Amino acid sequence: MSDDLLPPAYRHLTPWAERWALPTQAERETARRANTGAQLKGFYDALVGQVDDIIAHLNAFPLDQMPAPEQRLLNLTLSLAEVAPHVELYRGDPRVPFSFEEERFIAEHGAAPNFNGDLYALPNRPA
Repeated sequence: MSDDLLPPAYRHLTPWAERWALPTQAERETARRANTGAQLKGFYDALVGQVDDIIAHLNAFPLDQMPAPEQRLLNLTLSLAEVAPHVELYRGDPRVPFSFEEERFIAEHGAAPNFNGDLYALPNRPA
């Protein structure tokens, strides 16, 4: 992938972005389940110490006007949010222990891109 995949300050995360900067919740969940505990831990360790700086950087952009590199950085950070409980609570297990198969649960919004206008227009949610 190109050098401008991520904002300049975060280009060192490009190898992770190539695999984890996924635009939908369903893709992030699938990627989590497809990786080993060691792979999840490696991804987690690479990003978790930078989350505060990443969020501060992303807060400078409106969600609906985010440049492509920042959108990928946001997607990468959302993948961290998908992975973190599995590293922190489930000892690296890519699945939820002692629960039903996750594939049986299909989130209605799971295939929608992040912060899509339609997402905010769901019933009972302010426009």
